[in-house]
Amino acid sequence: MPLLHLLVLALVQGITEFLPISSSAHLILVPAVTGWPDQGPVMDLAMHVGTLVAVLVYFRRDTVGLTWAVLAAVRVPAARRAVAGTPYAGLLAALLVATVPVVAAGGLLAALDLVDLLRRPDVIAAASIGFGLLLYGVDMRAPRQRRMSHMGRRPALLIGLAQVLALIPGTSRAGITMTAARALGFRRPDAARFSMLLAIPTILAGGALAAADLAAEGAAGRWRDALIGAGLAFAFALAAIHFLMRWLQRASMTIFVVYRVALGLALLALIGAGVL
Repeated sequence: MPLLHLLVLALVQGITEFLPISSSAHLILVPAVTGWPDQGPVMDLAMHVGTLVAVLVYFRRDTVGLTWAVLAAVRVPAARRAVAGTPYAGLLAALLVATVPVVAAGGLLAALDLVDLLRRPDVIAAASIGFGLLLYGVDMRAPRQRRMSHMGRRPALLIGLAQVLALIPGTSRAGITMTAARALGFRRPDAARFSMLLAIPTILAGGALAAADLAAEGAAGRWRDALIGAGLAFAFALAAIHFLMRWLQRASMTIFVVYRVALGLALLALIGAGVL
């Protein structure tokens, strides 16, 4: 894949993965708008892995705490002492509970061969507008009093069930999980933090599948492209996470909703003109 293509895809993936505007929709639209060949799900997932590393680095304190919690769960004595008195065992449980629904639903979609059916521009446009307006309504009306310390298994499960909707391109995994968290009364920064941490187990599962596919193909060029794309996506994602967390400390989600609606309307116009 040409370096320019990798750079554009990584820029789109890195910036849109954690902003509530749907990275998968943008990655599908890049080849549709530019005329480039579709980069395929393997490259999509490789870039998701790059953004995953950005989460691990930005939330490094949480990364360390959750790692200790995993080791404590398998009864490593030192880890059990390290995690005692911290919230990370509970946070780990919440993240796992929230991950189960999307893994099950994603497996079902793949088994029924429905994944490509959802990658249509009209579906992306409708999801971008509809779920964008839902985000706006919830963000403006929901209370802002719950913090990460209130994230138990029940709210985590509800957020996880909402995350299933992100299998529809245009919905935005970040957007729908933040919408659910805000509906449950979580503050904007806490909703964003849990959404980003929730990406860790979700992307790990997808990344493992991508690595297996690449290994099965045995194509060195694909490995090279995947590594370059992941590295570029990491850099762009790190900048995007920093921006979002700073933004939500002082502002609402409205700017993202305006973008989503504009994107959806533009797509509908392109569809009507026969371009897509």
